[in-house]
Amino acid sequence: QVQLVDSGGGLVQAGGSLRLSCAASGSIFSVNVMGWYRQAPGKERELVATIRSGGSTNYLDSVKGRFTISRDNAKNTVYLQMNSLKSEDAAVYYCNAKTWTGALYLDSWGQGTQVTVSS
Repeated sequence: QVQLVDSGGGLVQAGGSLRLSCAASGSIFSVNVMGWYRQAPGKERELVATIRSGGSTNYLDSVKGRFTISRDNAKNTVYLQMNSLKSEDAAVYYCNAKTWTGALYLDSWGQGTQVTVSS
């Protein structure tokens, strides 16, 4: 089992920046993919960015060029650097870890951190 604690959200003006952090503990050696999802009020949760164990990354089209996902293996932490924030980026952001069990992926989630963008 993997435990995730995400942090770093807050209130920022449009055009500003925030960095989210996700600290992982537990069976982190078994994690294959880590990522960030977000959910705005009245909308479904959507995938924002992922980073695989090999280092490859993937991004939601609307955040490409503005957001960067990275990780510090020594600290067991994944980051989401968010620049040029827009009002549509406002949401609760959740850290996610996917662990391959041999038959399917098991999801672990952080508690969520609120990002508010003021215009």
